Amino acid sequence: MTPTTDLTLALWQTAYAADVPAALRALDDAAAQARAQGANVLVCPEMSLTGYLLGADRIAALAEPTDGPLLQAVAATARRHGIAIVAGWACATSGRPHNAVAFVDAEGVLLNVYAKTHLFGDADRVQFAPGPALPTVFSYRGWRLGLLICYDVEFPEPVRHLALLGADVVLVPTANMREYDEAPTLLVPARACENRVYLAYTNACGREGDTNYGGLSTVAGPLGAVLTQAGRDASLSVVRLSTQALLAARQSSPLPHRRSDLY
Repeated sequence: MTPTTDLTLALWQTAYAADVPAALRALDDAAAQARAQGANVLVCPEMSLTGYLLGADRIAALAEPTDGPLLQAVAATARRHGIAIVAGWACATSGRPHNAVAFVDAEGVLLNVYAKTHLFGDADRVQFAPGPALPTVFSYRGWRLGLLICYDVEFPEPVRHLALLGADVVLVPTANMREYDEAPTLLVPARACENRVYLAYTNACGREGDTNYGGLSTVAGPLGAVLTQAGRDASLSVVRLSTQALLAARQSSPLPHRRSDLY
């Protein structure tokens, strides 16, 4: 079922904070700005609450369960500003933590959690265990949403999986380096078009150690048109997702013609 009202997203492209308290303060400021600009959902970069390439020992020390202080702080920020927040952290497990993302609604309720299934490079694999489960679809403000993380979107299957579950929007926190601009410039629009979904890809920017993040946070529409794309520096991009455009795009969707008996 197509949603009946538009949904406004804010993509918060930012450098990683020096520590967790600074990250939470910056999140509070971004949430206030996004809500003041009419956004319903604030999408942050990958591992936005802690930092990303910190080393296995530091990541393990920062790992928390879903009911830990980090997500409680995110829930308080969401309630304070009346905006849903998509934020990433190291989710504690019995072994290595997961690189995870949470969707917390405007009342501070945790609606969905996803653990990254496709880990990128040795640093990612040393710090985290790959997520054990497929992403799921959940509802917010009449829209069907799904979560992925960074490298996941560079494979056709995760977005297609969410589309077949009925997703209208795929939200993708990421920490993509400047060397891989093809992800936001080519793959994000292609994934949106081939699945007739909106795709919101929020990247980090600036430096973290020797790593230089590329920005270019992007929202692509369900026919692949780029609705907004940030530059290289910190920014807050606000874009409205149109129900009419989604419905129109789905009139020509290739999905009903898939040879699911063969593939």
